[in-house]
Amino acid sequence: MNNHSKEKDELTDKRRFSYRMNVFFFASFVIFSVIIVRLAFLQFVEGPELSQEEASNITKDVPLAPVRGTIYDSTGEVKLAYSKPIQSLYLTLYKNYGDVNGQPSPNFPEAQDIATRLHDVFEQYKTKESESLTVDQIIEAMDLNSRKANGFMPRLIKSDLSEEEVAYFLQHKDEFTGIQIVEESVRYYDPDTVAVQTIGYLKKFKSSKTLDKYQEVDEANKTQTDPGLVYTENEFVGFDGLELQYQDILRGKSGYNSVDVDLRNLPEGVAGSTPPEKGYDLITSINKNVQVKTEQAILDQLSWLHTHPVSGKLHPNAKTGFAVAMEVDTGKIVSIASMPDYDTNIWRTGSITNDQYDDIKYVYQNGTIRSFPPDDSKKRAESVVLLGSTIKPLSVLIGLKEGFFTTNTVYSDRGSTTFGGDNRRVQNSSGHVYGLMRPHDAIRHSSNVFMIDEIGKKLYSQYGAKGIDKWDEYMKQFGLGVSTGIDLPNEWLGYREYTNELESSLTRLVYASFGQQGKYTAMQLAQYTTMLANKGKRMQPQLVSEIRDSEGNVVEKMKPKVLSTVDFNDAYWNEVQRGMATEVTAFSGFPYDFARKTGTSTQVVGGKLVDNGVFIAYAPRNNPKLAVAVVIPEGGFGSNSAAPVARAIFDAYDEEFGLDGVPKKDKTEETDETATQ
Repeated sequence: MNNHSKEKDELTDKRRFSYRMNVFFFASFVIFSVIIVRLAFLQFVEGPELSQEEASNITKDVPLAPVRGTIYDSTGEVKLAYSKPIQSLYLTLYKNYGDVNGQPSPNFPEAQDIATRLHDVFEQYKTKESESLTVDQIIEAMDLNSRKANGFMPRLIKSDLSEEEVAYFLQHKDEFTGIQIVEESVRYYDPDTVAVQTIGYLKKFKSSKTLDKYQEVDEANKTQTDPGLVYTENEFVGFDGLELQYQDILRGKSGYNSVDVDLRNLPEGVAGSTPPEKGYDLITSINKNVQVKTEQAILDQLSWLHTHPVSGKLHPNAKTGFAVAMEVDTGKIVSIASMPDYDTNIWRTGSITNDQYDDIKYVYQNGTIRSFPPDDSKKRAESVVLLGSTIKPLSVLIGLKEGFFTTNTVYSDRGSTTFGGDNRRVQNSSGHVYGLMRPHDAIRHSSNVFMIDEIGKKLYSQYGAKGIDKWDEYMKQFGLGVSTGIDLPNEWLGYREYTNELESSLTRLVYASFGQQGKYTAMQLAQYTTMLANKGKRMQPQLVSEIRDSEGNVVEKMKPKVLSTVDFNDAYWNEVQRGMATEVTAFSGFPYDFARKTGTSTQVVGGKLVDNGVFIAYAPRNNPKLAVAVVIPEGGFGSNSAAPVARAIFDAYDEEFGLDGVPKKDKTEETDETATQ
């Protein structure tokens, strides 16, 4: 009985176990079947979509603006252009607020709310100086449809936040999804307006693509693999002057945030960050003290010409002046003035108003290297004028080189001469008759008739129509009609009127010989004067002496560069130098013997003849350190208009550096110290 019961229980247990095993295997079968089906579905149905989504979830780089390098004067201590930090408000869009199939996004009201709340904060902390933004302007800055930037890119809402605005947004950051306070920089320029057209200014990259350089950058942006070299639309870039010329040096490299971006091109988070690299600094050759005195001397002289009669008349149209001071041995530009000037700090936001442009449109370009019209181009001379008698030292050199005369040749100046089949007559200034003279006398007395008879006519007699080519060859050898090599953009090469075939070759050579057939810049004049001083070396003008990194280490030191040389007999140079001795009242009491040549070029402007003042000089005569060129359009005789400016420049240089190698400011300081002891 007991055995039978026991067997029955064992049979029942086996059946239960078998049932459980069947349930287990069935359940396992169902589970694995579901898994297999799901895997198959994932692979064959959802696989392509997931693969696309995975491919779209990539990391993209969001640029952080670089910090621009500083531009210093020659001392390395005075900042002529520098950047200051400011705080800017950026907004990153984490939702799609843009149009969907041509219809406003359901999220658009949320974007409007954000813009309204931002506007309220800006209005709450508004100051007289702060930028005023409407709600519509804020929505436009948010770029909801990503017309200006990719969806993951932060949008610049407002720059230069006040301390109160910064504090508010930091305290209420959780209330504004996606806002970020970013430290950027704004460009400032020396308030004393030092060589402003030479230093240049900045504009936003998006507004600078009219320049070839930035068209190339914009194209390169599309394939740029180095995020540090990617330009953003709102980035400030050099648009003129040294700011443009040395853009790549000053800019530095962008930093960037590595942002994870989803399929909708919206950010999911920052994976990493690389800080920006500060740009290199420029140490210029411009000495602020000499530069400021140069600029003031021009303004003072213009004012003087308006109130003091010269040769019996005032010169009210003498409203601009241009000067360049260049070291003879190094080519360094110590001062470069285009006056009047303006305050480049008006470009702080990267653009100016129409009224501001109207105020500066006749002064913002650099008249020492370009020709640009005055405020009434039909009645006034431009910034580049005929050289007048300042060409005569070169004319005499040409005559000596060609063998037309020697240093001992005696010429009889009768006050006038004729040329051509119609015996056209040309005379000296005021009809002066100088009598017997040698070549150096012709320069000193500024004899037009010597230049015509001994150079102009003889070039035509020797070469015929090819005499124009020979003259042009000499001009270019001395830097007239070619680039000076100055490290500034958009240099004007001059206007060679003697190539105009409307006049006969003889006529052109006659007038060219005494300075009435070529218009050149003050920079070209300065380089030419330097060649007279160093006897034939065409030095490259240099505005930058050193490039330094942010730690002050010298990255590159510029060396003097000789662009070309001319080979003339030493006796010819000495003869010309001897002749550069015109009496100039402005240099009374000047403690150095110096070489100089005044010039008064005559041209037709607005239907009448006007006289332009031109003056070149170098000092000391026998061991020259500095060459100076000054141009005063419509200033009358160069000895009265341009020479006083040159005197002020030489005095300023002597004070700072010493024309004899001993700075006079040091002697003044020593004298003051002795007097107080």
